[in-house]
Amino acid sequence: MRTYFSLRKPLSLVLVVSLFGGVLLSMFPRTSEAQQLPVISFVRDPDPAPDFHVKDLDGKDLTLAAHKGQVVLLNFWATWCGPCRAEIPGLIELQNKYKDRVQIIGMVVDEEDDDDGNNLRQLVKSERINYPVALTSPEVRMAYGGITALPTVFIINPDGRVVQKHVGLYNPILYETEVRALLDLPIAARIETFNDTGEIFLKHADRATMLPGVHTDGLTAEQRAAALHKFNAENCTCGCQFTLAQCRIYDPACKYSRDRCAAIVKEIAASKPVTYPEAQTPPAAAHDPAPPAPSVAPK
Repeated sequence: MRTYFSLRKPLSLVLVVSLFGGVLLSMFPRTSEAQQLPVISFVRDPDPAPDFHVKDLDGKDLTLAAHKGQVVLLNFWATWCGPCRAEIPGLIELQNKYKDRVQIIGMVVDEEDDDDGNNLRQLVKSERINYPVALTSPEVRMAYGGITALPTVFIINPDGRVVQKHVGLYNPILYETEVRALLDLPIAARIETFNDTGEIFLKHADRATMLPGVHTDGLTAEQRAAALHKFNAENCTCGCQFTLAQCRIYDPACKYSRDRCAAIVKEIAASKPVTYPEAQTPPAAAHDPAPPAPSVAPK
């Protein structure tokens, strides 16, 4: 485990390099029984991707805005991350195949090494990486603060909006299928859409109807709504500056948010049904699918 930016609690609780998570999903996350076609999913009403201005390894300006009109795969990775290194050949092939219509950008989360990044440059050269690579600034990591493991790839459509996020090592055929769909090219897959409930950007955690490690099965619908209201209104005490709901999504291993959420569920289960004035009614439940508010800092 490696810490790649300053946190108030050890990132070892948060940053878990995903060895084979995506591979276990095989080529695609799931298959439609009705039409026997693989299914790919994109966010409904996607948020704009946070722009950035960094220097690539050649000292050239690198911005997201410069690639509007292209499909962008924003790949957060590290030189010490085995799965990150394993997916490089597939990304190189994808960049070659779709050239000017697709832009892969490698955002390296390593701390700059003692020899001014020469080790990273040597790796890029030895792997023959054909897309721009830059050391990621703290500001970019903060803007894309939904990153909890490496590699993480944000899929950005030609309008500059984030339509999907993949965590862990994925089959490159999935990436290519998503790219082709966004370029309006033929694909042998169905496209479905989903609402972001915090899995992509933490600011949308208030849409979630279920949270990792939180069990509300014994509550009535009204009690569950009251619990979700409290999860989104109360901050976690671990020092993350997130709400309880955001902390459960960002760091499911956090015992502070887990224990507090469990206590809230217990309190509400033992209390009389709670109702809210209309103005305080929690947001409508969203479809449960597949970075963060600017005011909060990543753990």
